Order: sequence, then C-alpha cells, then structure tokens
Amino acid sequence: MPPSLLWAVDVYGCVYSLSTGGQQWEQCRDAQLEFKRVTAVQQCCWGIACDHHIYLNVHASDLPIRYQEDTYENQRWNPVDGFSDRLLPSDRWQWSDVTGLENQPLDSFKLPLANWEWEGDWYIDENFGGEPTEKEGWTYAMDFPATYTRDKKWNSCVRRRRWIRYRRYKSRDSWAKIPSQSFQLPDPFNDISCGGWEISEEPRGRLSLWAVSLQGKVWFREGIQHHSPEGTSWEEVTLPGEVVQISCGPVDLVWAVLWEGQLLVREGITRDCPQGSSWVVVDSPSPEVGAIHVAVGVNVVWAITKDNKVWFRRGVNSHNPCGSGWIGMVGEMVMINVGLNDQVWGIGCEDRAVYYRQGVTASELSGKAWKAVNVPRDGDRSHSSASASSLHSAGCFFSGEVRAQSMMSDADSDSERGVTEVGGCIVTCPTPEPLSPPLDPPLDVPKPRIPKVTSDSFISELVSDREVKREGASAGPAILEEELVPGESQAAFPPALVLSPSQPRGLMDPQWSNVDLEEAQSHLTVDTRGCGGDGAETCSLSSVATYSLALEEPYGADEHPLWAWVSGGGCSVDGHSQPHWFNSSTTLAASVQAMSLSISPAQTAAWRKQIFEQLSERSKREMDNFQHYEQAIEQSVWVKKGTMQWWRDWKPYKWVDVRFALEQFSGPEVNKDGILFIYYNFNEEKKYLHAFINEVTILVPVLNDAKHTFAIYTAERTKQRWPIRLAAATELEMHDWLALLSVSCCDSRGLQGPPSHQAIWSVTCKGDIFVSEPSAGLEASPYPTPCDQMFWRQVGGHLRLVEGNSLGVVWGVGYDHTAWVYTGGYGGGIFQGLPSSTDNIYTQTDVKSVYIYENQRWNPVTGYTNRGLPTDRYMWSDASGLQECTKANTKPPSPHWTWVSDWSIDYSVSGGTDKEGWQYAADFPTSYHGHKTLKDFVRRRRWARKCKLTTTGPWQEVPPIPLIDVSLIPCGGSSGLEQVPLWAISNKGDVLCRLGVTALTPAGSSWLHVGTDQPFKSISIGGAHQVWAIGREGSTFYRGSVSVQNPAGECWYHIPSPAKQKLKQVSVGRTSVYTVDENGNLWYRQGVTPSYPQGSSWEHISNNVRKVSVGPLDQVWIIADKVQGSHSLSCRTVCHRLGVQPTEPKGQSWDYGIGGGWDHITVRANAMEPPNIRMPSLTDPALPAPRGPLSLCNVGEVNGNALGF
Repeated sequence: MPPSLLWAVDVYGCVYSLSTGGQQWEQCRDAQLEFKRVTAVQQCCWGIACDHHIYLNVHASDLPIRYQEDTYENQRWNPVDGFSDRLLPSDRWQWSDVTGLENQPLDSFKLPLANWEWEGDWYIDENFGGEPTEKEGWTYAMDFPATYTRDKKWNSCVRRRRWIRYRRYKSRDSWAKIPSQSFQLPDPFNDISCGGWEISEEPRGRLSLWAVSLQGKVWFREGIQHHSPEGTSWEEVTLPGEVVQISCGPVDLVWAVLWEGQLLVREGITRDCPQGSSWVVVDSPSPEVGAIHVAVGVNVVWAITKDNKVWFRRGVNSHNPCGSGWIGMVGEMVMINVGLNDQVWGIGCEDRAVYYRQGVTASELSGKAWKAVNVPRDGDRSHSSASASSLHSAGCFFSGEVRAQSMMSDADSDSERGVTEVGGCIVTCPTPEPLSPPLDPPLDVPKPRIPKVTSDSFISELVSDREVKREGASAGPAILEEELVPGESQAAFPPALVLSPSQPRGLMDPQWSNVDLEEAQSHLTVDTRGCGGDGAETCSLSSVATYSLALEEPYGADEHPLWAWVSGGGCSVDGHSQPHWFNSSTTLAASVQAMSLSISPAQTAAWRKQIFEQLSERSKREMDNFQHYEQAIEQSVWVKKGTMQWWRDWKPYKWVDVRFALEQFSGPEVNKDGILFIYYNFNEEKKYLHAFINEVTILVPVLNDAKHTFAIYTAERTKQRWPIRLAAATELEMHDWLALLSVSCCDSRGLQGPPSHQAIWSVTCKGDIFVSEPSAGLEASPYPTPCDQMFWRQVGGHLRLVEGNSLGVVWGVGYDHTAWVYTGGYGGGIFQGLPSSTDNIYTQTDVKSVYIYENQRWNPVTGYTNRGLPTDRYMWSDASGLQECTKANTKPPSPHWTWVSDWSIDYSVSGGTDKEGWQYAADFPTSYHGHKTLKDFVRRRRWARKCKLTTTGPWQEVPPIPLIDVSLIPCGGSSGLEQVPLWAISNKGDVLCRLGVTALTPAGSSWLHVGTDQPFKSISIGGAHQVWAIGREGSTFYRGSVSVQNPAGECWYHIPSPAKQKLKQVSVGRTSVYTVDENGNLWYRQGVTPSYPQGSSWEHISNNVRKVSVGPLDQVWIIADKVQGSHSLSCRTVCHRLGVQPTEPKGQSWDYGIGGGWDHITVRANAMEPPNIRMPSLTDPALPAPRGPLSLCNVGEVNGNALGF
C-alpha cells in the first residue's frame, strides 16, 4: 500500500501531516498563516486560515497538471485573394471555438489564477483524426459547418486549422489562496469539507467541496476537477436553518449540524447533480443535548454531542442516507473525522491527542477501541534559550479545568530566568532568584484590559449552552468588547501577568489573537513561586482557540502536541492491519543496532570462517565413517490419492466422478519423476488415463462459475487444443493439488527458485502469471524448439500485463492500473505452504469492474420498456446479449474476489452516453451512440460493480501514478547499462519516463513527464533507444533524440498509420517495429534504419492478432485468436514467428503454443542467442511445407473455450 497522509492542525494553527510510511509529524513549512481546520483527499488538502479565506495545497507529483487551450482559425476562399480571413457576414468568427459560435482570438485567453503559468506559445496542431495534415495544419470543407478533410478538393471553399497552447498548474506543495469570486461573499467561511471523489470517474479528479459561512449559510464549490483543482465558482445551497458544521463523504453522503443541535441530511446527490436536491432533518442522538459535530464516510455517520459524547449512526448506506438509529460509543471527543475505508479519527476531549479507531472493517463499521497516535513531531527538541527569550505572548485555553503547568528549564541559559506556564499563559522572569510569594493576594494589582476578540472557536463554543457557575460570582456573558474587570474579582482571582526581560517587574497587557471567550468564568492568577501547585486556578474558556504566538517551539520536549483538528480523507489505512505508528519495533531495532555496533566487521568475518571450517570438518568426518555402507533405500515411491470430477472429452460431454492419483518416485540420483492417473468407469468397465509428470507443460486454474476447475496440458494436448480438465470439491483442495503438481513438475525438470533473467512471462485472462525458461534452441533456425513443448510454471500475484528485460528488471500493471515491480522471489498465491513463499513475498491487491447491460426496446404505447421481442436478447445480459446477467445473479469472477461497491451506471462507455447512461441503436446488435434519433428503437446502458482481490506474490507496489502500459529497453544479458530506460503511459494517457531504474533498484526513483499533444495508449522502447507510441486516436508517433544523456528525447514525429486502420499496440525490438490495429491485423514497419529510424511504410503480416511482443533478438511472439487444433478451436493462443533472421526480419510462418485464455506475453527478456548451426533453408523443396500465417476461421463447432475464460 503506498504511503498516504493524515493531516492535523494544532492549537497554535500549525498544519502537520503524518505519512503512513513515516514515524513523525511533518510540519507544513509553507504555511504563512495559522489555520483553523483542514479537509484532505489523496491528491490535495483544503484549509481555512485564520483570515477566514480558503487555501488549497495540491500535493507534488511527477505528473503535472496541464490544461489544453485551443481555438480555430477560419478562412474562406475568394477568386481574388484565394483563402483569406475575409469571411461572409453569415460566416463564423475568424477565430472561434469548434462550433464557430464563440469568438476566441489568441489574445483573449488569460490565465484563470496566479497559480497557473503558460508552458509555451501558441502552435498549430498538425494532427487530424490520427493522421498528419499538411505542414500548416489546414483542413478543408465545402462550407461552414461541414465535414472536414485533410485533403484539398476542387470544391473546398472554406478551411480551418487548430491552434493549441498549454497552461500548467504551478502551485504544488504550497498553500494557494482561493479567491471568493467576482463578487464578495457576504461573510467569511468557518467550516469546510471535501469529498465526492467516488460519485463519478469522469471528469477526472472531480471533487465536491462544501463550506459553511459564519452566518450559517452553506456554499458548494463548482468545477473542481483535475484540470481545474481550484474550481470555478461558489454556489449557495438553500437551507431550512443555520448550519454550524458540515461533512461530505467520498460518495453521496452529506450531513450538517444545525445551530439548534439537530442534523441535516442531503438527498438527491448524483453524478449530474452533485449538490443534491433537498434536506432531511434528523434528531440529535440525545434529546437533552444537541449535536455539535458530525463526520460521514461511505456507509458510516459519526456524531458528537455538546457533552463530548461520541455516537454512531447505524443503517446508513446510499439507499438510506438517513440511517435508522444512534448507538452511544465509549470515549469523549471534541471532533471526529471519517477517512478512507471508513476509518475513524478523532481528537480527545481531555488530552487533545489524535485518536485512531481500531477494528473498523466492512463487517464491523463501528470499530472496537480508540488508540492514541503518539508519534513525535519533526521539530521536537528540548527548550532552548532562544525559544524562551522569543516568548512574548501566551494563550492556549480549553473548556473545563486547565491546571497550571511549569516549564522546567533544561538549558543553562534557562537558569537565568524563570519560566512559568499558568493556565495556558506563560510568565517569564528575568532573574534566577525565586520570587517570594505573597501570603495574601495583592489588592493593588492593576486591572487587566481584555481586548476585543473575533469569533474563531470550535463548533462546541458556537452551539454551547452550558452554564458554568463561578464561586463568588455569577456567570456573565462573553466579553466581546474591551472593558474593566470589577475589583471584587481582582481580590479573589488576580489577573494573569506576562513579564518580559525588558519589563522585569512591571505588568503588560496580554497579547491575544483570534481567541474566543465563552464566558468570563474566571480570571487567571500568577503564581510567583514558579510552580504554583495550589496557586494555579482553573479556567473555562473556549473549547479550542487557535492563535498566533511568537514562539519557535510551542511545546516542550516532554509535552505532547495539543491538536485542534484532524482530517483522514487522504489517509489510506487497512482496518485489518494496524498502522505501524503503533508498532514498537523502532526501539527494538535501535537496541539491536546499538548492540551490533560492538562487533566489528573483522570479528564477524573471523567468526563466520571458524564456524564454516568446523561444519566442513564435521561433515567430512561423518561422510568418511559411513562410506563403506550400502544405500538403505535405492528408490522411494510416494502416492497421493483423491476424488475429483473429470470433463469427459467425447460425446456426450459431461462431468464424471473419478479417482485421481499422483505417483511420485525418486531414483538413486535423487531425480524425481511421477505419473498422474485418472480412474473412471465407462460402460461398467474400469478404465484410466495417465500422463507423465515430465510431459506436463502447464497447469492452469480455470474460471468456472459452478466448479473449482483446473486444466492439465501436455505437448500433444496443446496441439489438440484439448486439455485434461478436472474439478475439485473445494477451492482449498484445488489449490493444494495445483501446488503439489506444480512442485512435482518443477522437480522433474530440475527447476527451483525464482525465474531466470531470460524468462518469458505471460498472463492469462484471469490475471494469473506464468513464466517459461527458454531453451537455447527456442530461436534456432531453421529448426527451433516447438513452443508447444515449453513448460510454464505459475508465479504468485495477479496482473494484467508484465514487461521485463534480460537484466532482471520486471514490471507489471494490475487491472486497477497499479504499477508493480518484481522483487526476485518465487511463490505466493497458491504456494502458501512452500519454503519458496517466505522471501520477497508481499501482499498484493487488485480491483476490477464487472459489467452487465440493461437492454430496452421502444414501443408506441409505453416508450422504452424492458419488454422486448421474442427474438431479442435478455433484458439484463452480458455484452454479447447471449447470457442472462442480472444484478442479483451476477457474482464476482471467483471466490477470491469480493464486492467493494454497489452497482452503478457506467458513463465511460465507448461511443458516449446520454445523462442517464443510455446508448441508442436501430436494433440489437449494432453500433451504439450516445444520443437518440428517430430511427433508434433499442437502447442499452452498462452497469458496473467493483470487486477486489487480495493475494500474495513477489511484487511490490510502485506508487503513486496508475499506468496502462509500460516498456523496458530490450538488451543483452551482458549489457553494461547502468540506468535501464523505462517508459510508461498513465491511465489518463500521459507519457512518462522512469529515472533511476537499475538491476539493484528496479523500482527506480522518480517519473519524468514527457509532453504530448494528445493522450497515448501504448508505448515501446527498442534497441538504440527507439521509442514508438500509439495515440488514443490510433495514430503512430516516434520520439526523436532519445539517448542515455537525454532519456526523454526532444520531440515527437507523427508517423502515418496503415490505410484506414487505427492502431492499438506497438512493440519494438532490436531493429524491428510491429504494431497491432483495432481489427486484429499485425503490421511490420519497413525501412527502419539507424539513419532513418521512422521507417518508410507498413506491411501486413497476419490477422487475428491480439498482442505482439518483439524481443531483443527481433524474435516475434503474439497472442492470436481462432487457432485450429486437431480437436477444437482455441482463442487467445501463444504463437511464435518462425524464420526470423536479419535477412528475413518478417519471418515466414507461425508455430502454435499454449492457448485457450492467454491475454499477454513478453519475450523482451529473452536475449539467449541461438546456437550457430548451418542448416538447410526452409525453402528447400525436400522439406515439408511450413504452416502458413493465421487465417480467418469459421468458429463452427467449438467445445466452448478450452479453458473457459
């Protein structure tokens, strides 16, 4: 899990952040003002300063925030001037937007705020629909508006071109002030809450920001998204009363607290209406005591009443945002906050410490207990003379009783003056001599002056209705104006004194700033004895007052910080594991380190050498003594039996109960082998199947809704596309058998430990990861090792794609776009009980979406309904419409996956949707579009639900940028590269270059952003640092001038794509460039030379191709569809291109390997040179004809998918 931040504000207004990977609070040094409160999400933090303005702190990232401004230049042709800017009166503006309705000259574009800066000047976009235009970028049409083309025709009377300019957000890791808007808000803000990032994934980075003003009004910030992190404007939300505090959750929960102590719930929050539509009133948890604070998450609501009691709201979810009832919880808090994963944070009432709610899980949302977060701050140190001498004012007050504390001096310079903290005020005396305390309170002490104070306290003060009685005086109203205190009070309660070195014995006015006084309940007395245990009186002022002190160190070395506010909206903590702030391993590690310092390296080396010599001598002595004995056991046999079900591979196809046995034996040379037996009955006759362990090429778990299934392949069954399929009774039993069989297969082939640096990696449609150790003859020509004889073994983890190189650097990308780096281990997943699963194995998570479709047909009476024709698809179905999939019967992909969200409408469907998520078409099935026309009689919309998988494997996460593609440079195993070039594409299409990647540090250090004019979707780096990429529109680009000295290159060159084809993936080898288009065609780039690396033209190689991988020897491997076997047809099959030579880089034919559910393969790590053997050419007529390229096959009769993916 990547590090995330917990934000907090102390009572002095200082902002701190605590990383989940750190051990101390880090102060936000950029803050020039004191802050009252903050609200955080993962990408930024909002705050209200003591000037009541809102500030934004966007976290620094390797990926910049860029916004593209564009405008169109329009021209019309006339016989005199040709194309010119002289347009007809009915034409559009000379400079306009894409519609032509808005006038947009170049000089009309201004930066929205001072937080932005221009990246460069305006330039012409020479890309049109994925194809390069002429050098000037003009596109032509017959008139405005019309369909534009990049070629000029005889009837082209108008033309236009697009101008682009980028602006960049520059205020990262600093507090940027958010202006109110064009008109001044009626009153300043007092509370703020940020959330709503899970309402919709589009637009990117969308947030909901709610604010409360001092007059109790609620405001909503419009337009917050990735390209506009500060938003655009404020919109007032109508209210049934005055609000004092508000809380917004990640999805659609928004609760607020009214001045009277009741609570409000916002209803009607949707993707199209994030502000909601109405309010519902909910009573306070306690009828006698009103609520003062509320905090919401995804499915939880917590509240605090005026007596500081904590309450939990049960029955809260997106369908019932109001919940059903309150439950009282243990503990007293002044405020509470709900963060990610519904984790709960709070601030204690007595000690003002930050507390974490332990045990909060999806099944137990209320948690179990409160635990204080006791970690140091980055500035903690003992008192110094500088901090004491710089003390000019005081002031930290809390509700209830606050007893005087003395600040003990540790430095020598502190002995020169006395420092006493009394009731939150600090008295400084210039001389070390103790002052003689008077026996009676002095009567001639001047009356203190209390200045006017601005209202800036906690909600508990804003709504507090408690009356505190003073001894000898009744509770009076809060003193807001400067006035004198009666003399009677002076005698009983002498005022607080603040003495400075410049005024040794005189009195001065206390310096107050932004302090709320609830009542003049008591006055402060100065205990001139310095430690006044009984002389320190108590006070009851505001719950928390945040104000400025001229202090370098507001806390002492032995004092814990006093917190005023905490926000965990950006802090990701797993409820099942305790954050390591609470681990005591730090002290233990320090003691171990201190103990190890007493042992020198020389002593350690001598000690190890002595032990090694003793063990060697003992081993030799024991072996010599027993050499004359014969071996007691020459061969051992081990058998494991069980019952399973076997898919009978002849008609009628069905599952048959069988007995399954693995017989494993080892010979005198300790080599292990075995045989698999499957015993079944056929026509009341006992029969069996068998397979030798050393002939098994792969064991694959199969996706099956009803059974726990796996498949066993041999070389012969791979050719047939007909594996042995078995089903276990339970998932645990299936995993036990898979682990046992996998280990047996590896033992029979002598494979132990992690994969080699030359390994070939592949990923199935289920996300399972497999590796194969290439043989020396795999790329031999003309007789390579058949790829159906390759042995594949599973590696723990779950990924969507894997890429690596021959230096041992391997990266992967999950379904949730999380980047992972290989740690060098082997195991995890199904290999939990093996010794190999102990080193370099980590927890890995992945999240994917499951989709179903709601289909409707139009009829003249009722319009669109779920009543279709008898020939129509199911009204709830999968994408094909052939299988019924409803919300109730749709399950996660396997029992390993668990739902983590509810069903929601997916608006990010190709072709677009309307505001309700519908796509329209003339009939099923056909192409869909996002707007209704008169000819559309059917419609559909896609529903999505997220599920999560937790497993283990030799992978570590590389935060924080999510990726969709990654590529490492292919190189030889003996390459002298110090830095491994790695390029990637983020999930939003940004191109990135990873710095600091080496064989010892495969994760690298940081990302370098490479600017582009459009989002990309595929990238590959080849030999000699050739970088090719595919744009989201299907166009091809080449990055020029990439080298070791210039890892990011200089500029992009637009390469024309094959005619009428949109490319989707590219792979670059040593000299070859291959691409795959959206129709499954494989293309080879001709004419690529060192002097002309862009090449000259595209040549078609094959069809039915899903993915391609080109290795460091220019070897070509693909994932192909519709590969015919002797028994059936298989999809998603691994295929190898034969005959690839320097003189024949395109190869000649295909060799078919494992198939039936593969989604990705990479051979970019296999730099093993084939043996140099001179053999007859493949063109020799005496040789059998090679298998031709893949051709389109009629699916015809297929036994489903061989693996059921």
